Amino acid sequence: MSLMLDDQAPAEAQYAEEGPGSGIFRAEPGDQQHPISQVVCWRSMQRGCAVLGALGLLAGVGVGSWLLVLYLCPAASQPISGTLQDEEITLSCSEDGGEEALLPALPKTVSFRINSEDFLLEVQVRDRPRWLLVCHEGWSPALGLQVCWSLGYLRLTHHKGVNLTDIKLNSSQEFAQLSPRLEGFLEEVWQPSFRLSRLSSWRVHAGLVSHSAVRPHQGAVVERIIPHPLYSAQNHDYDVALLRLRTPLNFSDTVGAVCLPAKEQHFPKGSQCWVSGWGHTDSSHTYSSDMLQDTVVPLLSTQLCNSSCVYSGALTPRMLCAGYLDGRADACQGDSGGPLVCPDGDTWRLVGVVSWGLGCAEPSHPGVYAKVAEFLDWIHDTVQDSLL
Repeated sequence: MSLMLDDQAPAEAQYAEEGPGSGIFRAEPGDQQHPISQVVCWRSMQRGCAVLGALGLLAGVGVGSWLLVLYLCPAASQPISGTLQDEEITLSCSEDGGEEALLPALPKTVSFRINSEDFLLEVQVRDRPRWLLVCHEGWSPALGLQVCWSLGYLRLTHHKGVNLTDIKLNSSQEFAQLSPRLEGFLEEVWQPSFRLSRLSSWRVHAGLVSHSAVRPHQGAVVERIIPHPLYSAQNHDYDVALLRLRTPLNFSDTVGAVCLPAKEQHFPKGSQCWVSGWGHTDSSHTYSSDMLQDTVVPLLSTQLCNSSCVYSGALTPRMLCAGYLDGRADACQGDSGGPLVCPDGDTWRLVGVVSWGLGCAEPSHPGVYAKVAEFLDWIHDTVQDSLL
């Protein structure tokens, strides 16, 4: 072959085989002699370029194949991030309970996956380890289809909600609630039990501590349910309602009334209060407790509960929170509508009504309650109107 090295004259050369694949260059006698080291160096560069080119080609093929598989065959549990709420001014809280203002917090994100056992859509909020089923009043089939497509599925099955009128009469009423563990028993006289399903079938059973003690057609019949007109299903604001009974309850040693808070009465943070109910005793349980449960929870400041490490501004002025940041005790599913009572000398005051929360007795997620003091005017006006 003819080689050109360093702009010198062409030189005729050929390979001399010295063993398989030796590739040693040797010049013929009479030709211009070029240093063997230069030729070997030139061939080494060629080989290096060829190797680099092959590696680059393989890397490109590998990346392309990975992207193709990722696009066409996403894993069933592949997380898909989405915005949970808008940015807002929040607070951070330290271990000693101190609080300081921060810049707007980053929006919380959620991840979605398809459960491999029952193919139900599950969601996980950032910084929370537990996967939960997607069940929300604002959810729509269009959103479900979009998420399923993102996860690599072509279609979804939408199941209609079950009306309360379709539930048997002996089923206990449960309100929309997300929150934990009640410990100990409390035989209080103001803890009623509500039964379903049509309005005419609702009953208020007072003075009971066990659901198994309920007898059919007993209890006070509910004549009217009056929810607050400003109730929001999106954030559970104004989460209170009044029940008008067809006949009044008869007070006794086991049946009595809890007092409302005074107009401007303030219970400071740290006040020890009691919450009670027949809800789940653990977030993993699917059945409510048969016995009335109770636990002590301290009141927490709204500033702390609205901090970035708790609920990031989700509490409105009509809410309060109580519980432990280490997740020691709390209300749970099925306890919604139950009382949060605080002692005021020898009197018990209804300070809150179990409303919502995240999980049951989970760290940094205390229970959230409707703040009864904010509804005194509405309660008095509604009761007065019902007497006319």
